[in-house]
Amino acid sequence: MDLVYSSHAKKRIRERGIEEWEIEHIIKYPSYIKRRNDGKIEANAKIKNRFLKVVYIRLQKYIKVITLF
Repeated sequence: MDLVYSSHAKKRIRERGIEEWEIEHIIKYPSYIKRRNDGKIEANAKIKNRFLKVVYIRLQKYIKVITLF
């Protein structure tokens, strides 16, 4: 799966010490998913004893990660 990160997502990754494999895992195996009206998808999961939310959009050739909580 090809992931592209927005500059905002890159900033959040650095701030929160999130690793790329964690993001991929949440997208592939979410505990909960919410599809928003604006086309974005929110994937939620618990990794390393913390809950993370990844907001992304599926495009034809890749997934663009918008932000992380």
